[in-house]
Amino acid sequence: MFAFIAKRLAQMVPLLFGITLITFAVLHLAPGSPVEAQTAMSLKTSAQARAQLKKLYGLDKPLHTQYLNWLGRFVRLDFGKSFVDSRSVLSKIGERIPITLLINALSLLLIFLVAVPLGVVSATKQYSLFDKVTTVFVFLGFSTPAFWLALLLMILFGVDMGILPISGIHGIDTTGMSTTGRMLDLGKHLILPVFISAFGGLAGFSRYSRSSMLEVIRQDYIRTARAKGLPERDVIYKHALRNALLPIVTIMGLAVPGLISGGIIFETIFSIPGMGQLYYQSVMSRDYPTIMCMMVIYAVLILIGNLLADISYGLVDPRIRVSR
Repeated sequence: MFAFIAKRLAQMVPLLFGITLITFAVLHLAPGSPVEAQTAMSLKTSAQARAQLKKLYGLDKPLHTQYLNWLGRFVRLDFGKSFVDSRSVLSKIGERIPITLLINALSLLLIFLVAVPLGVVSATKQYSLFDKVTTVFVFLGFSTPAFWLALLLMILFGVDMGILPISGIHGIDTTGMSTTGRMLDLGKHLILPVFISAFGGLAGFSRYSRSSMLEVIRQDYIRTARAKGLPERDVIYKHALRNALLPIVTIMGLAVPGLISGGIIFETIFSIPGMGQLYYQSVMSRDYPTIMCMMVIYAVLILIGNLLADISYGLVDPRIRVSR
């Protein structure tokens, strides 16, 4: 197992550098530049001022030189300063990660706790009324736009009923609140964003769980377990479920980057200062250092997620042994 992990980690290094090279090239070849984004609204900006600003950002050098300079800083974990406000990129991202991580972790937990049982019960009661109702729920979840559902819930619970806040993560004045009061205030602000973030995933994960469970319960060893007279509950939850979780483990591994990436749509709608909102603002302002830092984080998380999924196979199903 340790040899397998070490081998996979070694393979990640050239893959990560390849991802950064492609991302850097695409980012700089895309239309627009930081200089144009910052001077577009100022008609009096001279060509000399634009050239000086371009030199300040190091954009006057050849593309390969810019990448090598960035790569030299990257290996020292120095992602530079933002083109927008000259703040450290890592400090800007560090301010946004906690709230995004909290929202997406709660969303993923909600998806796992609700979708997997829904899928298992639907599979064991195939074509029943419960299975048909969950199928309708799945189609609604896949077809409902997140922004439209968010606006409807904001109008219903925030405007008409007035029981939930519709923007931000804190109330107007929380300084006089106790710790419990601030936690409750944060919880009220997170209810709608967490639900919107999880809604589509609930539909997808429940379908994956159902199809995986249907495939497993038709296997010969499940028929053998039933023929031996084992209780149906033991057959389903002790023998079938662990093997049915393999596709779910894969999807969970791929969901790891989502814990940090955030959701551009719902973070913008609910005015949440998270990673998704920062990414959108950085792209619109052509803030190259911030975009590159975020893309590196996402790439590392994807690679780690795939590794964790492979390792989890052996933990979920003892028949699987990670090869050396």
